[in-house]
Amino acid sequence: MTPPEERYGPLVHRSVHHAAILWIVGVVQFVAAQFVVQIAWDLRSGNPTYSLTQNYISDYGAVQCATHAGRFVCSPLHTVFDGSIILLGILLALGVLLIPTAFPARSSRRIGLGLLILSAIGSAGVGLSPEDVNLTIHSFSALLAFVAANVALLVLAWVMVRDTRWDGYRGYTALSGLVGLAALGLFVAQAYTWGGFWSAWGPGGIERLIVAPVLLWAVVVSVHLLRIPTFASRLVPSITAP
Repeated sequence: MTPPEERYGPLVHRSVHHAAILWIVGVVQFVAAQFVVQIAWDLRSGNPTYSLTQNYISDYGAVQCATHAGRFVCSPLHTVFDGSIILLGILLALGVLLIPTAFPARSSRRIGLGLLILSAIGSAGVGLSPEDVNLTIHSFSALLAFVAANVALLVLAWVMVRDTRWDGYRGYTALSGLVGLAALGLFVAQAYTWGGFWSAWGPGGIERLIVAPVLLWAVVVSVHLLRIPTFASRLVPSITAP
C-alpha cells in the first residue's frame, strides 16, 4: 500500500497557485486595457473627454460613434476593451476550476464558486454584446456579473470560517461583497440623480464602486494564496519492526 501523503501547516494544492496567477493576469490586463482605451478615446479629434464619473464602463466597448442614452460615445479601441473583458471572464472561470481546494469541502463552497462562474459568464457576455449592439443581453450580462460576483464573496466569507488559511481575510471578503451590493443598490436606484454627494459620483463612479471591490479582492487573495506553500509530496515513513 502507498503510505499517505504528509502535510504540514496550512498548505494549498499547486493548482491553487495556478488559479491565483490566472486571476491576477485577468484583472491586470482588464485594468490596463481600460487605461489604453481611454487614452485612445481622449486623443480622438473632436471626441469629448471620457469621464470616470459620467461615462459607464461599457462605453469603452461601444462599437459605433454616436449618441447613446443622452451622451456621445466614441471608443476607437472598443475591440480592445471587449476582448479584454471576455478574456477576464475566461481567466476568472479557469481560475475557479483550479481553486476549489483552497476552501473547505462544504456545500457552500460549491455555491460560492458557482456564483463566480456565473459572474465570469456575465463578464464575457458584456464583451460579446456591446451596449450599442444588443442592449438587452448586455444589460442582463452586466447585472449577472455584478450580482453573482458580490454575493459570491459573501458566501465564500462564510466558507472561510474556521479555515486557518484564511485568517484575516474573512472580514475583508465579506466587506468587499457588502460594498459591491450596496453600490449596486445605489446604481439601480439611480442615486446619481439625487443631487449632492451621489451626484458627484455620477453613474460611472457608482458603477465602478460595484466592480472595484471584487477586482481588488481577486488580486489581494491571489497574492495571499501565492504566499501559502503548496502540498509537498512527502511520504510518511513506515515503521517496521527491527
